[in-house]
Amino acid sequence: MLDRLRGRLEAYLGVVGRRFADAYPSPTAWTLIGLGLSLLAGGAYALSGYRGELGGGIFILAAGWFDIVDGAVARATGKVSKRGAFLDSTLDRVAEVAIFTGVLAGGYAPPTLVLLSLALSLLVSYTRAKGDALGVKLSGVGIGERSERLLILAVASIVGYANWGVGLVAVVAGYTFLERTYRATSELSKAAPPAV
Repeated sequence: MLDRLRGRLEAYLGVVGRRFADAYPSPTAWTLIGLGLSLLAGGAYALSGYRGELGGGIFILAAGWFDIVDGAVARATGKVSKRGAFLDSTLDRVAEVAIFTGVLAGGYAPPTLVLLSLALSLLVSYTRAKGDALGVKLSGVGIGERSERLLILAVASIVGYANWGVGLVAVVAGYTFLERTYRATSELSKAAPPAV
């Protein structure tokens, strides 16, 4: 959902990309800043208590902004590349692991629920990557893409309900994983050659 909104704001993001490119033209540098903020989010959550929730949520929102910036800079500078896409996607997974590790360390939700939320989040990303590799476009399928999941966790944390955020992430990620799996298997079944 947020990725579709990002497409509608393309002109505005072009301006953002040019402004940040003027400051530093490397998309990778902005990707690393986003990763650093995600690591800080994980560290904040590990502090426990509302201070940790608040800090974690704010750092997640800041990291999400730079997740937009790196792509905008890449397009503005003509540096869109497979290397950059790979690095961005891989570090996004590292960021999620760091955030949920902090949530686990801070004791905001039962360990089983935290691990379930992380596992389902990674499975959502895996189905998209595998679908892309097999020629099935799964971007935009489901209500629990990375942007939505982290926004849910961030907002819930800022208002003092990180535990509810973790639970809701598990629900939307689980639903999205099932929806993407169904969509991919359906598309691949149509493309499969008839059995002899």
